[in-house]
Amino acid sequence: MLTEQLNYLNAMRRGFLVLTILSLFQTQLVAQSEINKLNKKEIALTIDSINRKLNKNYVFPEMAAKMIETLNVNFKTGKYNTLTNPSDLARQLTSDLQGTSKDKHLMVVYNPTIIARENALTDQDRANEEAEWAKELVTHLKRDNYGFREAKILEGNIGYLDIREFVDPKYGSETLANAMHFLENTNAIIIDLRQNDGGSPEMVQLLASYFFSSEPAIHLANHYNRPKDELTKSMTLPNVTGVRRPKTDLYILTSSKTFSAAEAFSYQLKYLKRATIVGEKTAGGAHLTGSVIATDKFYVRIPQGRTTSPVTNSNWEGIGVIPDIEVNAEEALKAAQTKALEGIKDR
Repeated sequence: MLTEQLNYLNAMRRGFLVLTILSLFQTQLVAQSEINKLNKKEIALTIDSINRKLNKNYVFPEMAAKMIETLNVNFKTGKYNTLTNPSDLARQLTSDLQGTSKDKHLMVVYNPTIIARENALTDQDRANEEAEWAKELVTHLKRDNYGFREAKILEGNIGYLDIREFVDPKYGSETLANAMHFLENTNAIIIDLRQNDGGSPEMVQLLASYFFSSEPAIHLANHYNRPKDELTKSMTLPNVTGVRRPKTDLYILTSSKTFSAAEAFSYQLKYLKRATIVGEKTAGGAHLTGSVIATDKFYVRIPQGRTTSPVTNSNWEGIGVIPDIEVNAEEALKAAQTKALEGIKDR
């Protein structure tokens, strides 16, 4: 399996390597799908394998069972018999899985080239690729200042921090500490996540820890890994570099582009009643999705993990984080600043 090689919490970042490789073979697939017609036996084997992968990996076991039933019924009634073109079969299977689950992350992909390449890789090959990818990552992160775009003081001594990506703390913790040091004497803080599309859960944990006391530890989130049947807790950290701001008014700006880890930070602090969310409803992506090889021709994109709040026992998947103050993204900073000034005056 592709994802069994990946660490659960880092899979989204490391999955970028796989997605990059996939694009290199896109033009080859059209010709392949025209030549490599499927017979009924191959279609049956494909569906059986996809069913087994869903049963083992899909984040909701009950829904996995429903999707398996859908595919089996469709096969028995002959719905797939004429779909001998593998690309057509992949599209139909994707449509059927999404139709049953309402989960747009699910996808069946025809790509024998990338699967053959993946299966041929040795452990040393993988290690070499990951080492090379890590070098490129650091270069990229430095260029983008580890996700921190801007820190400044607004009128009324209100701190403003624009974060575009939640970078793994082993790279970004020093930059975060410097930003928090710059803002440590402000009367309120606004964190702008309107253009943040996610990143590291560990950075979510670290940033959140700055806005709570060192004791007691606060339960931020639960992370469930279905393939491992493993539940881990995310708690605030006992130690951070610099000054904590547990009593400082905190505002988080969101937009429809705010995604994944940025949504996690917003959701967690909203329901812990530690921050006021200002802006638009977020994108709604709470599930970790990985690629699993089904056959020598098809792989499946399957949501395998989910993050939930210990407060709500739920998350923002497919719904988004609902703002406390809902305004257009362009107006969110002004609205948050106005609210922050009102709070300062009321003290």
